[in-house]
Amino acid sequence: MSKELLSALNTLEVEKGIKKEVVIEALENALVSAYKKNYGSAQNAVVEFDNLRGDIHVYAEKEVVNEVFDSNLEVSLEDALMINKAYEIGDKIKFEVTPKDFGRIATQAAKQVIIQRMREEEHTIIYNQYIQYENEIVTGEVERHDSRYIYVNLGKVEALLSRQDQIAGEEYKSHDRIKVYIYKVDNTSKGPQVYVSRSHPDLLKRLFEQEIPEIFDGTVEIKSIAREAGDRAKVAVYSHAEGVDSVGTCVGPRGERVQAIVNELKGENMDIVEWCEEPAKFIANALNPAEVLEVIFDPENEHACTVVVPDNQLSLAIGKRGQNVRLAARLTGYKIDIKSQQDMLSQPEVEETNSESQQEDVFDNE
Repeated sequence: MSKELLSALNTLEVEKGIKKEVVIEALENALVSAYKKNYGSAQNAVVEFDNLRGDIHVYAEKEVVNEVFDSNLEVSLEDALMINKAYEIGDKIKFEVTPKDFGRIATQAAKQVIIQRMREEEHTIIYNQYIQYENEIVTGEVERHDSRYIYVNLGKVEALLSRQDQIAGEEYKSHDRIKVYIYKVDNTSKGPQVYVSRSHPDLLKRLFEQEIPEIFDGTVEIKSIAREAGDRAKVAVYSHAEGVDSVGTCVGPRGERVQAIVNELKGENMDIVEWCEEPAKFIANALNPAEVLEVIFDPENEHACTVVVPDNQLSLAIGKRGQNVRLAARLTGYKIDIKSQQDMLSQPEVEETNSESQQEDVFDNE
């Protein structure tokens, strides 16, 4: 057994990256339990593994005392001095008690420990590898699916793509290669579990970083994202460099940069708007492509406003099924109420007077 065990330990270390010392420590602990179970030993059994020869020895550890009350746990000073004259009261002495048939038990225990430790270490190695990619984009291959998940092979682990993390209407066929966003990595008792998404807003952010160097290097910053995956998204961007057009940089020549992102997301429409520190301008930009005449803030709610648009722009500002204003609200963090110019003019004069101090003409401030 000794040569086989040493060979197995060396193989684990070289091929699996599992340190020999880690396995030996676990093996020694397992053999102590096996010895006590099979031979009814007292609690002072110690198992030692010879790293060079692969031999296993069992010892009974006894304390040196003046008077022995339990011979299983204690040895008299007189007997200890016969072994070595340097022993003193309180010293521990190991007496070998390795049973003749202990090799069989040791072999079984060693096999179980190696399998278990190999599984645990492989889980740890995989977890440590993928936790580095948390909040990042990776490319995987669709393997299979069931009623709950699409299973995406990332190399050493099978990631889970749940229904809510999928893009509505997007089909995933076996062997398709797709980009996914890793938003959580758990180290469970069954091994590392990686959760990925195609609908997460940060997937869009990472795609912009990949396609647009100015975003990657920080020249242009993504301030916020509002997304209804597979249909439409709004991205607010800001340039930290004078003379760099944040929106134009992201769109690219003839729209090539943003088109690459749209293609990756299977045609998801993309509105890129300029972020502005002034809320009224930012809200007007967020409602693109609709024209905005003015923004009136609610004096009783600092995160609510009424936006006035030309009569012929009302439907455009609201968007299909309210999507445009809904995404603009998420992008800006404001509750937005859209009113046509005619509706505002028909409101009582008192109401107009009360709101006058909160009114901002978007275009006068440009």
